[in-house]
Parts: sequence; C-alpha cells; structure tokens
Amino acid sequence: MDRHIPFDALHNFRDLGGYTTPDGRRIRPGRLYRADSLGKLREGTPDWDRFLSLGIRTVIDLRHPWEIEKRGRIPDDTSFGYHHLSIEHRPYNQPALPPEVDPGPYLAERYMEVAEDGTKEIRRALELVADAAESGQPLVFHCASGKDRTGQLAALILELLGIPEPTVIEDYSLTELATEAMVAAWTAREGREPTWLGFGRAPASVMRTFLASMKKRYGSIENYVTQELSLDAEALATTLRTALLEPNPTTFPPLTYRRATPSDAATLVRLRDSAALWQLARGIDQWKPGEKDETHFRTRMQQGEVWLAHTGPHLTGAWEIWWEDEAAWGPRPADAGYIHRLMTTPHTAPPGTGRKMLAEAESRITATGRPYARLDCLSSNPQLRAYYEAAGYKVVGEQSAKQDGTGSPYAVTLLEKRLA
Repeated sequence: MDRHIPFDALHNFRDLGGYTTPDGRRIRPGRLYRADSLGKLREGTPDWDRFLSLGIRTVIDLRHPWEIEKRGRIPDDTSFGYHHLSIEHRPYNQPALPPEVDPGPYLAERYMEVAEDGTKEIRRALELVADAAESGQPLVFHCASGKDRTGQLAALILELLGIPEPTVIEDYSLTELATEAMVAAWTAREGREPTWLGFGRAPASVMRTFLASMKKRYGSIENYVTQELSLDAEALATTLRTALLEPNPTTFPPLTYRRATPSDAATLVRLRDSAALWQLARGIDQWKPGEKDETHFRTRMQQGEVWLAHTGPHLTGAWEIWWEDEAAWGPRPADAGYIHRLMTTPHTAPPGTGRKMLAEAESRITATGRPYARLDCLSSNPQLRAYYEAAGYKVVGEQSAKQDGTGSPYAVTLLEKRLA
C-alpha cells in the first residue's frame, strides 16, 4: 500500500515500482528507489540491515560536497558502488526563506537552474541508471530530503519510462507524507523551527510548473536529454523501458475484508492522504492531505463501522459506514447506511477493487435490515457521480451547504440505491 519503506532514521525512502504506462506495463518493483540522505544510516543497526536486504548495487548521492562533509555519507560496503554527483550548482537556504515565499514558482525556478547547470552530473546519473537497469541490479538515488534534486531526477526517469505526467507529479508530491517527520527531525537537530512555511513541502504545483517550463523551453523531456545532456534520448528510453518495465499482473488473490480497529487509525490516515495526493496531481479538488486525523477514524469506528480490504497481505482499500448523516441528508429514519471515504491504494489496487468494496459495504448494510445505501460526492466532481451512477445509485437531491466541521460549507450531490 505504502511506497515509503519504513526506516528509523530515514523518512522518505520509497520504491518507484508499480507505476504504470498507458500501454499496460508497470515499473518492476524493487529495482529503482529514491530516498532522503543515506548519510543517516549506521552500520550495525536494523536500518542498515534493512537497507542491505534490498540488494541495492548502486548508490547515487546528489548532494553538495559540503553537505556530505557536514552530515556524512552512506557507510562503505562491498555490496554496492557509491557515486557522488552534485547536480545543484547554485545552492539556496530553504529553511531561512521568509514565510510568504510560495513554494510553487520558487522551487520550480530552482529546478530549472539545476536543469541548466547540472547537465554533466545529470547525464552521468542517467547513464548509471541505465547501466543498473540493463544489469538487473537495484539502484537508489538520494539528496538531503529526497524531494528537490531527487524529485527532479525521478521526474526525468519516469518521463523517459513513459509514465503519464499526472503520475510523475503525484510521485513528487508523495514527499508530503514525510514532511512532518522531516521538519521535526530538522527542528530537533537545529534547535529551532525553520522560518519558511514551505520547508519540506512538495505541492503538486511545483512539479507541474517545472515540467511545463521544461516542455515550453525544450519541447519535451526527450529533447532536453538530447540537446542539453548530449544523450540519445530514444536509445536511453528504449534501454530503460526494456529493462525496467514488465506487463501488469492479470490475476490477483481474492479480496478479503476485516473490520478496522483503533490500531489501524494511522494506516487509514496515510491511505486517505495518499488518495488525496493522487487526486490533486490530476486536478481533482475533492480531498486534501491532513483533513482527517486518527481521531476521526477512531470516532467513526465507535459510531459506525470502518472496513479494510486486502489483496493477499497487502492493504488495497478501505471505507466507512455511518448509520446517520444529518449534515448531508438531514434527520432520517434508520432505513439506510451511509457510505463514506471509499478509497483504494493508488496504482497497486487490482482493477475493480472500488466496485467490489462498494458491494461489500452494501452487503453490510443489508445485513442490518436497512433497505438503502446512501452516499454523497462533491457537486463539482462529475466523474465520481458517474462512477456511482454506473454502480446503480440514483441522484435524489443536492445539499448546497454541507458542513463537516473542517471549513466552509460545500455543495454535494446526494445518491441513493435500493438494496435487494
């Protein structure tokens, strides 16, 4: 479910595997990793054992020499080769920026500077990625937080692999899941909080603006690779796609379901935030990360039901059932269950998972003797409305000023289904 691989000292180490191309292939899991500073790893610790267990054979360190001198580098080991390629030639002090600086245009401009200045190092990094891909050996690249320089290199690689731009943007924004931990670690180390409110943040607007600027200037990422890096972009893309892409699975274990317990609350928060970032990368203004905390999910468990769906050992989705919903529907008799937060794991849930979870939620409502399933969606989200209508739900009204306690009122479409 979670791309972030858990470490004690690292907060933004993740696998690029599983992202899919329009022609039905996916990046092979366990072959390409991105990370925050591996200089935080220490020999003889569980973190070190976990890192070595991944079988990584190539480490690319994108930081400045002074960062390595000050913060250290990954310990030497015979199992992998270490390459230092400082792609950023004009350093800037993010924590010290004034609070009013907008991360979107500011960081996108810095990334363009890196694209212009770091051509020699970026070229070598892409060559190393291609070599590792051809040899079938896992590789990791990292900077300090695993966001800016790492995010840039990841975007170039994903574009060359043919991954759609919304997914490239989404991959960048997944750093948002690690922002709180990274800011806390920086504050603990420095003994003060950063002044820049954008420190550690990775809003989708940054990568969206950067990619648009690159394509406006060069026409395409491939043209940038050819013109500025003096590489054969077509040959490089072919090498990467041949070695790193595989057909999407066509068979999956059956979905299994279990009722959530309070210990699942943190997992549910992370799943919802991941789904929110997926939406934002595609311009869908439905959910925002951080809107629902662990207390929300524990409350829903007490007042209704929260369910988890698994495919084999992997979490692939979740949903809530409420027994009343006056904010959207007003006072009603006990004749329905109200389905909320139907969510699947982006990119890894088997096809049809959402519809199967919806049917399972309906069966839970039927088991209580209630004849209706009800739900709502933002009136500004016609795609979601169409999804539920295709599942047998009918629009029965609008609520123009729903309140959920998190902000301004908003309009929702009310949908209902008569259950067998």
